[in-house]
Amino acid sequence: FFQKTLTAVKIWFTLFGWSKGQNPISIPHSLRRDVCIVQLTVSQEKTFKRKFDKDKGFYEMLLHLNGQPIPGIAASQSLPPDPVERMFHLHWQHSELLSFLKSQGASLSHVMPEFLLAPEDYKIWTEVNTGLRVGSMRSSGKLSGKRIFILEDRTFETMSKRAWTDVLLQIYKVFVLPRVSCRIVPDPSSLESLQNMPGIKSEPLCSNIYSRYERTVLIWLNKHYEKNRKIVWKDSQRGGIPPMRWIVNFDQDLLDGLVLAAQMAAYCPYLIPTHFIKMYTNPRTHEQFLHNSLIIVQALHAVNLDIDIKV
Repeated sequence: FFQKTLTAVKIWFTLFGWSKGQNPISIPHSLRRDVCIVQLTVSQEKTFKRKFDKDKGFYEMLLHLNGQPIPGIAASQSLPPDPVERMFHLHWQHSELLSFLKSQGASLSHVMPEFLLAPEDYKIWTEVNTGLRVGSMRSSGKLSGKRIFILEDRTFETMSKRAWTDVLLQIYKVFVLPRVSCRIVPDPSSLESLQNMPGIKSEPLCSNIYSRYERTVLIWLNKHYEKNRKIVWKDSQRGGIPPMRWIVNFDQDLLDGLVLAAQMAAYCPYLIPTHFIKMYTNPRTHEQFLHNSLIIVQALHAVNLDIDIKV
């Protein structure tokens, strides 16, 4: 499940994360490189300077998605030549990034800034904070009173991959998902058939799981499923019209493909006789679930919305 999530995140940010076309990314390697790579330049200050395509850096991506830069963090910056000072600067930068995202509503309390560092910087961080690099500590701001996690190389890579994936997911949540407007989604209670179904409130504090914008999407899913289930499968030979359901999550309630088919049918009704009518409306076996999933994939291919979808 985690690998599928990572792949989906990587594909979306590769295709839509940057302002000037696609930019292939790898998680966490290219992200750590974009925020950590420095290159020696010949100058009087003898500082290390980051060098990368100005339109392809991590913070350029945030600027594109957010519309404004993160306070205090410049897209182009000079980093100290001393490895320890450089590591602490990057640790501070990651801390500021996490704090800013959390202030926007991101759920990142489990992500520590050190897990966003490159492996060599993480090693220096553990040495400094366990007293193994006393000579380089000086006034670098050693963390005190905080639990230190010392991870082996392989474990750190796993943790770093998970941390960067969660950061990207939360970036999508707080910067992209809010573009969904409640005004374009009619109140589902206006549908007579939904009068007896519990409603989903879009108020900010009515859920500790989904944001207001995620609940708006759930309202949209409920609306189109209830409106179209009797239209799409009125002539179904594989189970008849599917029953009414209350869609409250994005995993279990979408597994059989029927909800997604109802959404697509609302905008592409010509797919009903060619694809959706062939679906099982009350699937019970793994084969029937797979059958429905394959039809959804074929429908997405038919309208050129597959976006590298694989089954």
